[in-house]
Amino acid sequence: MSTRHEFAAIVLAAGKGTRMKSDLHKVLHPIAGRPMLHHLMASVDALGPAKKVVVVGAGREQLEQALGDSARTCLQEPQMGTGHAVQQAEGALEGFTGDVLVLYGDVPFVKGETMQAMLDRLHAEDAPKVVVLGFEPEDALAYGRVIADEDGRIRKMVEFKDADEAERACTLCNSGLMAARADDIFALLRRVGNDNAQGEYYLPDIVNIAIADGDTCAAVTTADPGEVAGINSRAELAAAEALWQAEQREHWMAEGVTLKAPETVFFSFDTELAPDVTIEPNVVFGPGVKVARGAHIKSFSHIEGADVGEGAQVGPFARLRPGTVMGKDSFVGNFVEMKKAVLGEGAKASHLTYLGDAEVGAGANIGAGTITCNYDGYFKHRTEIGPRAFIGSNSALIAPVRIGADAIVAAGSAVSRDVADGEMRMVRGEQLVKPGWADRFHDAMKKKKAAARKD
Repeated sequence: MSTRHEFAAIVLAAGKGTRMKSDLHKVLHPIAGRPMLHHLMASVDALGPAKKVVVVGAGREQLEQALGDSARTCLQEPQMGTGHAVQQAEGALEGFTGDVLVLYGDVPFVKGETMQAMLDRLHAEDAPKVVVLGFEPEDALAYGRVIADEDGRIRKMVEFKDADEAERACTLCNSGLMAARADDIFALLRRVGNDNAQGEYYLPDIVNIAIADGDTCAAVTTADPGEVAGINSRAELAAAEALWQAEQREHWMAEGVTLKAPETVFFSFDTELAPDVTIEPNVVFGPGVKVARGAHIKSFSHIEGADVGEGAQVGPFARLRPGTVMGKDSFVGNFVEMKKAVLGEGAKASHLTYLGDAEVGAGANIGAGTITCNYDGYFKHRTEIGPRAFIGSNSALIAPVRIGADAIVAAGSAVSRDVADGEMRMVRGEQLVKPGWADRFHDAMKKKKAAARKD
C-alpha cells in the first residue's frame, strides 16, 4: 500500500494554443461534455491535493472564470519555457514543503493511479530528487528520450535532436510530467539556463542538473501511452474524444449494458448506466444522465440532464432535456420532447408531444400532438396532470393549469382553466356545416383556371 504524502499540483496552461485557431482557450475545449482541464483536475482532486496552482498566460480571464475558487492561478508573462512556467508557481507555494506534481492542462487523461505512482516513487528507499513519467509509444518519433536502467534510475535525459544513435534507439520517452519535493524543484530550477536555440528554460533540465550533482532521479512508466497524449489541434481533440468514447463503450458493455451498435453511441463524462440497460444505435448522452436497470433507449434519441427510471422506454427520436424525470415503466415515443418534467410510473406520451415544466401522474396517457404551453413570453409556468388522466390528441394545456386525477381532456382542446378530478373537458369551436359549398367552390375555381389558360 502506498503512503499518502502531502502534495501540491502545478498545472501548466499558459500556452496560446494557436493551432486550435479558437477564441476559446485550448484547455477549455470539451471532451465528452467537459473541458479537458477539468478532466485533469478531477483526477488530481481524487488524490486530495493540499494545493493546486494553475499557471496561466493568454486567455487568463477564461481560465480564472472556469476554475473559480477551485485552484489558485499565477501568471507567466512572458512565456519562456516550461521551467520558467513552473517557477511562476513558487510564490503561490511559499512555505509549502511537501511534494510537487507538475502536470499539463492539455494532457487531460493522466490517471490518478499514475500520479500516485510518481509520488510513491519519490519516497522510495533511493529517495530520487526528481521523478519523471515516461511512456513507450509505438513510434518514438522526435520525443525526448529517458535513458534509464532496469530499476528506472535515470542516467540521462536527452532531446531527440541532441541524442546519438544509441540514445535514439531507446524507446522510453519523456512525457514532461514530473514530481519532486517543493524545496528541491525550485532550487534546481534556479540553476537552469536558457542557452539553447529557443532561449527558453526547460523543465527537463532539472533532471540532468540533479544527476550531475550525484543525486538519483527515477522514471515511472505508464502502460498506456494514450494517458499522456497532448492535445494541440482540432484533429487531436477529435482523436482524444474518439479514444475516450471507445473506452467508455467497452466499460459500459463490461458493466452489463447492451449497445446494439457501440460505435454510434456517445457518452458524457458523467453518464451513469445500470445493468440490463439497452441502447440502440445513434444515441447521444449529454451531461447529467442516469439510466436505471432495464431501461430501453431507442435509436436517434438525445438525453441530457435526465433521470430515466427502471424499465422506462425512450424514443426513437426522443429528446430529454435537463430536469426530466421518467418514472418506472414510463414511456416516451418518437418526436417527444421533455424539459423540467416528471413522467410518473407507467405514464406515457407516445408521439409528437412537448412536456415542459410539467408533472404527469402515474398511469396518465398523453395523446399525440399535446403540448404544455409553459411560457407566456416573460415567465415559465407549470402544468400538473393527475394520475390516470387522459389527454386527447392535439391538445394545448395553457399553464398554469391542473388536470385532475382520472380526468379526460377531449382531443383538440385548448385548456386554460383547471380540470377537476374525474371531469371531462372539451374546448372546441362550434362546427359550421354548409352543404354543397365545397362542390360550388371547386367548380368556380376550375372555371377560373381554365379561363386563365386560354388567356
